[in-house]
Parts: sequence; C-alpha cells; structure tokens
Amino acid sequence: MRRLPPTAEGEAGSRWRLFYDVVEQIPEGMVATYGQVAELAGFKGHARQVGYALAALSEARAEDVPWHRVINAKGEISLRTSSSGHRIQEKLLEAEGIVFRQGRIDLRRWRWDPDARDDAGSAP
Repeated sequence: MRRLPPTAEGEAGSRWRLFYDVVEQIPEGMVATYGQVAELAGFKGHARQVGYALAALSEARAEDVPWHRVINAKGEISLRTSSSGHRIQEKLLEAEGIVFRQGRIDLRRWRWDPDARDDAGSAP
C-alpha cells in the first residue's frame, strides 16, 4: 500500500511551519538543500517532508516563503526539467544572481551557511 504525503494538519502542519521558518531565513542569492532545511528545523533525515511542505504552499503563502531557494543535494532543481515550475524556479534563482552550469548550482559557492556572519566587523 502506497503511503500518501501528510496534509498540513496536526503534527505535520507544525513541522511544516518550522520548515517554512527556516526557508524564510535563506537570504537572496543563496540556496539551501531540502536536507539542510530539515536539519535546521530539527528534523534531520526528513528532506522529503520539506519537499511535501513546499509543494503544499498556497499561492499567497508562497509569496512569503522563498521556496525557489531550496534545491536538491546535487545542486539541481528537483522539479521535472520540462515543467513550468522548473523554469520559474530557475528564472527566480538567476534573477538573484545564482549561476547554473549544466543545470546545476555550485553548492560550494551558493549554499547558505546560517552560521556565517554577513555583517562586517562583528565576527572576531
């Protein structure tokens, strides 16, 4: 029997809100992986749940949650290449200055490090 993704109600909904809180912190011009978002939200190993949560965003909520900044661990957009969603995500990331090479993003360059300080002079 195939298991269906949970809805945004109950425990899953609380978890999803934590995922959204993390995604809202990803700065413009940076990306995070599904696994990174799950781990930062306190749910290491639940990358797929992050995908379910982002896919379930309403159009209105998607304006507040920068879903397009979440990609897979290979540095690729997870949506099918031929889908309109893939093209939209790619265009949104490119508009933020992120560069794709052969359909991939260099995670060494573009991956968000939440522990890094971006305000000059405040780090020892």
